[in-house]
Amino acid sequence: MDNKFCKILGEVKAYFIMTLGLLLYALGWIIFVIPNNMVGGGVSGISAILLYAFNIPVSVSFFIINLVLLLIALKVLGKAFGVKTVYAIVMISVFYEIVPPLISQTFIQEIAISNGKLLCAIFGGVCAGLGIGISFSQGGSTGGTDIVALMIVKYRNVSAGRVILLLDIFIIASSLLLPAADVVDANGVVIGVETWGERFARILYGYILIGACSYSIDMFISGTKQSLQLFIFSKKYAELADAITSQTGRGVTLIDGQGWYTKQHSKIVMVIMRKDDMNLLYRMVREIDRDAFLSVASVSGVYGKGFDQIKK
Repeated sequence: MDNKFCKILGEVKAYFIMTLGLLLYALGWIIFVIPNNMVGGGVSGISAILLYAFNIPVSVSFFIINLVLLLIALKVLGKAFGVKTVYAIVMISVFYEIVPPLISQTFIQEIAISNGKLLCAIFGGVCAGLGIGISFSQGGSTGGTDIVALMIVKYRNVSAGRVILLLDIFIIASSLLLPAADVVDANGVVIGVETWGERFARILYGYILIGACSYSIDMFISGTKQSLQLFIFSKKYAELADAITSQTGRGVTLIDGQGWYTKQHSKIVMVIMRKDDMNLLYRMVREIDRDAFLSVASVSGVYGKGFDQIKK
């Protein structure tokens, strides 16, 4: 019963964290991208184009496009999508609908529009990327072009990452077909229309946005997967070793050591673990032996059971 409860609690926690990530993703678009008439990649980029061209709400087009892609993918790929992917699509659509009325135009003007499109492209990409990274870390996905990529990969010998990149490049470049948008001043007064130079600049800002987004995803994912090597010097080495193996599931190695000054023999606890497990280990060491001495070092790669697998 306890294991079942812990499993349910773990799933609730995962969905909660994923929801925060999806909200951050939506905020990146709502605050920084859409108010500046910029375009990014994925289904959100397509939805932004439809908003600028036909005034279709982003929440509506995002949900409909993803729903169509899901139905096609279910036929082509079978049940390859988990509940979390559907949940992510629904939640992003909901956030696109309910969040914009909650944010004042004055706030958007001050934090986004007034700071220029370059900064907004970077900040929007970072917010979206971190949101996607958080969702990925909990086993979720934002659907969209990921679904298209998986369908193409099934029949063509290409990487999913390359397909997604090409789709994003095409989506952003297609914004050039949009009619010239009105140019407004800080007071919201129309002072002209976009020039061709400004329309090409919108494409460049879009590529900066997806670059910032991709970089943020990589940094977040690699950060949570980063491995550390620890040496723990403690007289209570046996108690620490038992606690580490039982509470973290990581293997522990005891190394014979000798202090040169004291000439006393001792045992050194060596363990390799993920960076996101460190808080638990620090807490265990603090509870068991406050006088313990720790040495922590980053490692460039760890391969084997419980870590990355060696690839050909």
